[in-house]
Amino acid sequence: MTRAKAPRAVLLVALPGAALLTLCLLSIAFGALSVPLGQVVETLFGHAPSARIDSVIWSVRIPRTALGLAAGAALGLSGCLMQALTRNPLADPGVLGVSAGAAFAIAVSVGVFGLGSVYGYIWFAFAGALFASVLVYLLGGVGRSCSTPVKLALAGVAITSLLSSLTSAIVLTDADALNRFRFWEAGSLANQNGDTLVRVLPFLAVGAVLALASAPALNSLALGDDVAASLGLRLGLIRVQGVAAVTLLTGGAVAVIGPVVFVGLVVPHLARILTQAAGIGPDHRWLLPLSAVLAPCLLLLADIAGRLIARPVEIQAGILVAFIGGPFFIAMVRRRRLAEL
Repeated sequence: MTRAKAPRAVLLVALPGAALLTLCLLSIAFGALSVPLGQVVETLFGHAPSARIDSVIWSVRIPRTALGLAAGAALGLSGCLMQALTRNPLADPGVLGVSAGAAFAIAVSVGVFGLGSVYGYIWFAFAGALFASVLVYLLGGVGRSCSTPVKLALAGVAITSLLSSLTSAIVLTDADALNRFRFWEAGSLANQNGDTLVRVLPFLAVGAVLALASAPALNSLALGDDVAASLGLRLGLIRVQGVAAVTLLTGGAVAVIGPVVFVGLVVPHLARILTQAAGIGPDHRWLLPLSAVLAPCLLLLADIAGRLIARPVEIQAGILVAFIGGPFFIAMVRRRRLAEL
């Protein structure tokens, strides 16, 4: 990196980090009980102005914010990784059916096997995410033109519709399963505690390590399979590592916050815009960590807005993210350059 680009690279790291820190403080401060930022800082340093504020911040707001950080980073990493592995700018765990696969498997675990804890049904989430990933990739590769971005997106939409229908059929036949499932399905950070995050964090951490470790190989893979193979890369091993990372990241995130769509689609494109502005280019050694920072920003912003728009009632974060990601997805599909791929 040249000296001229160094200051812009510093800003590339500092600005998203500062935005994430600010959103974390706002997430702790706002809700049914709003706490001034000064009192939030005092409470974090052990000087809470009242027992009620201390309980709300440490028992509710901080676990909720930490969950948003972990799940958002997981979705951002998995989206960026999927776009790199498939060389498909429309790839996203929600768009390509991975989230729907995890949701279907969780519905089976809840409605058929009666599981009620995250640690019980998270294994079903991993299996469902892996099954949907393989199925969409195989379906999108049928035909002479192999797996083009639009074909993969269409395959993902088809698989998502099918799995969503099967999921509805399962939960509608069981009133208890429906009550447990309908709130989770909208995608929300509410009603979770620190134990939930502790149980799912090891899976997300392993997925994140696998994703970040694949960054140099993804840069070579972007040049094409032939070039990557000529550079000595083992393409099969890279893809297996990528699928394992996507399965762990998406399955773990969906298990705790529900099938939040479009985070993995929007965030990597924002990361590319920032790296281009910084003069770095599409280097996955920057794109992956940046996606892991920007995705929690989007998720926490949606969660905070959901608490404030209709207070005291909350709007689930997944609904607000869909309002942002839906038009973005349509705009991506309509771009002439993408339509010609």
